[in-house]
Amino acid sequence: MGSIVIFIDGGYLEKVIIEEFERVHIDYKLFSGEIAKIVSPDSELLRTYYYNCLPYKNDPPTNEESLRFGKRQRFYYALERIPRFEVKLGWLDKRGTNDFVQKMVDTLLSIDLVYLSSKGKITHAAIIAGDGDFVPAIKVAKTEGISIWLFHGESKHSHLWQIADERRRIDDDLIEKTRLIQNAE
Repeated sequence: MGSIVIFIDGGYLEKVIIEEFERVHIDYKLFSGEIAKIVSPDSELLRTYYYNCLPYKNDPPTNEESLRFGKRQRFYYALERIPRFEVKLGWLDKRGTNDFVQKMVDTLLSIDLVYLSSKGKITHAAIIAGDGDFVPAIKVAKTEGISIWLFHGESKHSHLWQIADERRRIDDDLIEKTRLIQNAE
């Protein structure tokens, strides 16, 4: 028996859902449970970490920016109410009129992976990401004996895919098992 932590790059997962599954809404508690069952059904799910940013808003914000910002805050608050779920936020830097860059998200995920691995808190890590920036942290975790599972969409960095111990495409079956059933009103 071991323990699992799930690391979700929220921006990446949203992109996969939008591009590959036509914006379906998922139940994140079910999603984490399904990932944990795939990785190691006999292990305990210690925690799911979700990393992302709040939307950018000008000072003063437009009405649209305020609405989008508030909606995203409510979404993150709902995620944090899920047992064993934690949201960690970076921020957006504005580079141009419609050019934004996430800051600190990859670093937060990498630090958590290295810290939990080096302290012996986990035996398995499931990473939902596609970015090659995580490769150094994964190398450290693997030297600590952690089994690394990569869950990915069509787009993923080749080095990230290569370094993972196990790889699994986020597919229709996983999405259907975790689809959020919304009330029709």
